[in-house]
Amino acid sequence: MRAIPVAAHADDSLTVAMSRFARTSFEQGTSPRVSACEKLRAAAAGERRSGNDWKRLYPRPFPFRIAPMADERIVSVEVTRVTAQTSSQDTDVLAVEEPLEIRVAWELSGEPREKNIAVTMRTPGDDVDLAIGFLFTEALLRSHEEIDSVRHWGSPNVIRVALRPGVKLDAGKLDRHFYTTSSCGVCGKTSIDALRVTACPLPPNPPVIDAAVVHRLPAVLREKQATFHSTGGIHGAAVVDLEGTLIRLREDIGRHNAVDKVIGSLFREGATPLSNTILMVSSRASFELVQKAVVAGIPVLASVGAPSSLAVDLAREFGLTLLGFVRDGRFNVYAGEARVKGEG
Repeated sequence: MRAIPVAAHADDSLTVAMSRFARTSFEQGTSPRVSACEKLRAAAAGERRSGNDWKRLYPRPFPFRIAPMADERIVSVEVTRVTAQTSSQDTDVLAVEEPLEIRVAWELSGEPREKNIAVTMRTPGDDVDLAIGFLFTEALLRSHEEIDSVRHWGSPNVIRVALRPGVKLDAGKLDRHFYTTSSCGVCGKTSIDALRVTACPLPPNPPVIDAAVVHRLPAVLREKQATFHSTGGIHGAAVVDLEGTLIRLREDIGRHNAVDKVIGSLFREGATPLSNTILMVSSRASFELVQKAVVAGIPVLASVGAPSSLAVDLAREFGLTLLGFVRDGRFNVYAGEARVKGEG
């Protein structure tokens, strides 16, 4: 099995497009608050600025502090905690949210081509899994053998997937433009038809899972969600076997990103289709999560929250078992109940 080369990004030099403003502010004795818009503009320009980067630009103390931590997924911020009787200064730990641009490079009739496929708001970490998982679940990739290399491209907020010579891409799919937020996995697609990707119904002879296994899934997910334990504000997606044993888990501030990361990590290893597995998510079950599970060949999707009506329709159409409200010793079966035994 051919391994996919994954190149680490070089340390990108910190450009100072706002240095004049920074210098003026310093000379005037002020320390401007760094806005989310400034960070997004910096990311769009291929820059990534952590709290320490901004402190180098603005040597005087911020009116607030954002402290990067050893784990790039989290930051520590100063907060005021307010109760009915008191308020006090303290620190809190938050999940990081930054944009990631996903680019694809390929050859067409011997000529090199490259295109920005998507921009997604994600929690840094496992970016290679996220990019590959996104391209696979959007049916732009069919096999991990089609990938020549993956690397960050000039910035930790840009990742480039280069395809092997001879790999053909569907031009129509490349014309779809994606902007994915933490809460919306399909924002910006150019038509209703683009919401659906090419996928086949799941095999007619389904694996059977025991209800007792389903009841254990929230604990399996929760136990390994390190970033969630730190922040309380991040989604988890886990692939487990039919006995409930954890195979792989990924976290992200976006539920669809967490799913792309966990599926992408297994797709890279040539493990798809994931026929005898369960996908457990810490969120509601939306249309896009059902779609991603179907593309990956996962027969069962279990969610802590509720499914949407479109998710139920798609699950029934493609033969997926869809479980909702999997928590507190109960769950609902919305589709594919033949796969679940020991109910009641």
